[in-house]
Amino acid sequence: MADAALDDLGIVTGEAVALDVRPTSWPLRALGALIDWLCELGLFLALMFGVLAFGIVSGDGAMSRALLIIDLVLSFVIVPTVLETATRGRSVGRFAIGSRIVRDDGGAIAMRHAFIRALSGVVEIVFTLGGLAAVVGLLNRRSKRVGDLLAGTVSQHERVPRPPSNAIAVPESLTDWAAIADVGRLPDPLARRIAAFLAQAPRMVPASRQRLATALAAEAAPYVAPLVEAPPEELLAAVAAIRRDRELTALMLERERFQDLAATLNATPHGFPDR
Repeated sequence: MADAALDDLGIVTGEAVALDVRPTSWPLRALGALIDWLCELGLFLALMFGVLAFGIVSGDGAMSRALLIIDLVLSFVIVPTVLETATRGRSVGRFAIGSRIVRDDGGAIAMRHAFIRALSGVVEIVFTLGGLAAVVGLLNRRSKRVGDLLAGTVSQHERVPRPPSNAIAVPESLTDWAAIADVGRLPDPLARRIAAFLAQAPRMVPASRQRLATALAAEAAPYVAPLVEAPPEELLAAVAAIRRDRELTALMLERERFQDLAATLNATPHGFPDR
C-alpha cells in the first residue's frame, strides 16, 4: 500500500527511486491549458484570416473544407507537438505557471509523447471545451488528463518559492562580547531548537516568544563563557552566530588540509611507474 501511494503521488524512476518533485495541481493545470488553448485559437483564427485576406478560398466548398482542416491540424496538433518537443515539455501556458511535462519515470518526453497528447487534446480540450480533461483530471490524484494517461506522462511543477534567508548575525550590543566569548559545542537537539526558535520568533506571540527564549537561554548558558547579561533572544542569536562561524571556519580548515594532502593521496607509491 505504501509503495502504491508513493507511485501515485510522486515520480518514481525505472530504478525504483522516488524523486522529490511535485505534480502540478489541477487549478494550475487548468490555467495553463486555458492559456495554451487561447494561444492555439488565436493562431487558428490568424491563419484563417490570412487565408481569407489573400483570397485563397474561392467558391469551391471542398477547397474551403480542406483549408479549414489543415488550419485545425496545424494550429492544434502540429504546432503544439513541435513546441512541446523543442522545449522538452514546456508550452506558453506552462511557462506561465511554471510546470513541465515529463514521463512517468521523470525523464524528458519525446515527439511521440507530445504528438499523442496534442492529438488527444483535440478531442478532450478543443471539441469538449476542456470538459473531458477537467473531469479526468479531477478524478486523478496527479491531475492527469486523457492525453497523459495515453502517453504515460505527468505534469511536474518546477516553480517553487524561494526559501527565506535565516541568516543570523551577532547583535550589535554583543559584538564586543562575541570577540572574547567561548561558546562550546551545543547538543544537537538544543541547537536545532534554538535555530527553529530564531526562525519562527517573528511570528510568535510576544508572551510565548519571551518565555521560550528565556528557557532556551537557560539551557544554553552552561556552554557559554563568560556569561553576559543580555536579553535572552539576543543571547541566543549571538550564540547561534558564533557557533555557525566557528563551525564554518573548522570546515574550511579541514578542506584546506585535504587539498594539501591531495597530491600525496593521489600519487602512486614510491618507485611505482606511471602508466
